[in-house]
Amino acid sequence: MISWLGAQMRRIGWTCVWSWRGWIAAWATEPALRQWSLANLLSAAAAFWLPLTPGERALILALGILLLAAELMNTAIESVVNLVSPEAHPLAAKAKDCGSACVALAALAAGIAWAVVLWGLWTG
Repeated sequence: MISWLGAQMRRIGWTCVWSWRGWIAAWATEPALRQWSLANLLSAAAAFWLPLTPGERALILALGILLLAAELMNTAIESVVNLVSPEAHPLAAKAKDCGSACVALAALAAGIAWAVVLWGLWTG
């Protein structure tokens, strides 16, 4: 049992290392990730500044993180497509467009959540 637990802890440690490397690589090369990070920081600040319920605040924060995750997935898709097929191809375009649509839908979900929360504050 101790051996198994040690192996799992090492695995979690390596997962953290790989995740951090992925974040740093994307941060260095993807302006969209930096822009969404700034938007997420402003959104989080507003979520803590406004008189929101814990559930509303959690929703806003979680959707912001999911938006960043979608942007990272889009970056991964684009990187793999560029590696496999550097020239233009309809399937490559489809994969990239679907990744972009994923980010757009996550952003739309976050925007809708903000609209509903702000409407609730306004109508009281």
